[in-house]
Amino acid sequence: MICKAIKLVTALGCVTALAACATAEVYPGSGFLSSYEGLEERTDVVRASVLQRRDEALVSSIERVWVAPAEIFGEVDRTLSEEERRMVLTEVDRQLCYELSERFEIAEQRDAHSALVRVGVTRMESTDQAGSVVAATANFFIPGPIKVRAPIGLGGLGAEAELLMPDGVQAAAIVWRRDAMAVGTDKPSLSRIGDAHQLAEPLGDMVAEAFSSEVRDDHENVSNAPCKRFGPRIRPEGFIIGITTGLYQPELSGGKTDSDPE
Repeated sequence: MICKAIKLVTALGCVTALAACATAEVYPGSGFLSSYEGLEERTDVVRASVLQRRDEALVSSIERVWVAPAEIFGEVDRTLSEEERRMVLTEVDRQLCYELSERFEIAEQRDAHSALVRVGVTRMESTDQAGSVVAATANFFIPGPIKVRAPIGLGGLGAEAELLMPDGVQAAAIVWRRDAMAVGTDKPSLSRIGDAHQLAEPLGDMVAEAFSSEVRDDHENVSNAPCKRFGPRIRPEGFIIGITTGLYQPELSGGKTDSDPE
């Protein structure tokens, strides 16, 4: 196993530069958004493909948002079970809610005075588990946060999201897509949803950024109560397992499942 790991590190070394600069291809809209007008490609994003638009005047007037549960609206790997898909959607909800809570007040329930955030997961690609153990062993010899993985069988996630004013006018929108990277911070996983699940975090970051006015100060959030329905913001057990094994475990890294103890 150690020999295989060393060979993997050597083989992947020659593609490090290319992998570090790789991005997912920008793709046409799925039809989830109420409007695709005005979307422009971001050229300052390296690891993902992003199209977005934002009406600064409208966004700067928003103080309170209701985050609708994420839904699947597109291409999903057929090998993934309903439970696996639900886990990814819950993680998208969790990451997005907490990120938005740093910028807006989060409504407990939808009301006529809150803006609406809609998210559609348009792509969910499974992770090939075959190379994860070898990759985890190889990473034992590579100190630091950068992970080296086989450049095949990597999972991915794609989504579209929009921010709607109470009257239904679109204030901001984003089309986002990213694949896990052979060389980067994406951890290998024995779970088929390992990559899609952990990519929910950069998705949440990017959506929250896209929906935030350039002149808006960070919201002083007193309570994260509205987001706690998706689970705690941080689960230390997932971090510890990741450090110990080098593997990402969705069950311990994201929001709590229905079977988890309170």
